[in-house]
Amino acid sequence: MRFLILLALLLAAGPAAAAPLDLNLGTLGSLADGASLSGRIVQGIVLLTVLSVAPGLLIMVTCFTRIIVVLSLLRSALGLQQSPPNMVLVSLAMFLTFHIMGPVIDSAWQDGLRPLLNEQVTQEQGLERMIEPFRGFMASHVRDRDLAAFAAFTAKPKAAGEDGAAKPLEKDERPVTAESVDLRLLMPAFLLSELRRAFEIGFLLFLPFLVIDMVVAAILMAMGMMMLPPVMIALPFKIIFFVLTDGWFLIAGSLIRSYGV
Repeated sequence: MRFLILLALLLAAGPAAAAPLDLNLGTLGSLADGASLSGRIVQGIVLLTVLSVAPGLLIMVTCFTRIIVVLSLLRSALGLQQSPPNMVLVSLAMFLTFHIMGPVIDSAWQDGLRPLLNEQVTQEQGLERMIEPFRGFMASHVRDRDLAAFAAFTAKPKAAGEDGAAKPLEKDERPVTAESVDLRLLMPAFLLSELRRAFEIGFLLFLPFLVIDMVVAAILMAMGMMMLPPVMIALPFKIIFFVLTDGWFLIAGSLIRSYGV
C-alpha cells in the first residue's frame, strides 16, 4: 500500500508539482461561491484517476519492465506456452521489484511522504523529496543516447526565416543529464533503456535452448525420424537442463545483481 501511495503521488507531482493538493471539501455554507468546491471536486477526480493508473506507474519508474520481459522471454525460450502462468510470472516480477526498489521506496517514505503526512514540510517540498529517489534510480539506469533522443524530439523549431523556410530545431545550450531533465523525458527514455537491456538478456537466454533444439533436430534427421516434431522431443531436455542448472535461482539472482543490489 505504501508503494502505491508513493507512485500515485509521484505521477501527481509532474509538471504541476508546485500546485498544492488540498482535498478538504469543507462545508457548503463556508464557501463564497461554488468555484472552490468545484475545484476540490476536480482535484478528487484527478486523484482517483492517478490511483487508477498506479500499475502503469509501476512500469514506468521501477525495474518491473525489465524483469517481466525477461521472464516472458525465458518462458518462450523453454517452449512453454502457459506454464508458468502469467499470474505466477507477474507475482515473481512484483516481489523481485519490491526487493530491488526497497531502498528507493524507504527513502521516498522517510524523506518525503512521512514528513508530508506529519505536516512537517509543505506539499511541494514533500512531493519533491518523494520524486528524488525515483529520479535517482532512473538516472542511474537510463542510457544517455535514449535521453538525448527524447530531448531532441521535444526541441522547438525556430521561427521561419525571411525566405519562409523552417529553420533547424533549437538545441538547449545546457547538457542533457538525467538529473536535470524533466520527468516527461526521463520516464520514456528509462523505459526504452529497460526494454533494450531486457531483450539483450533474453537473447542470451535463448542461446543454450537453441543449441538443444538444433542437436535434437540433427539427431532426429540422422535417425530418419523427420515426421517427429523436434520441439516435442527437445522440450523435456530443455526443462531438465533448466532444473539441473537451478535456472530460476540464477535468473532471479542475475536480475537483482544487474541493478547493483
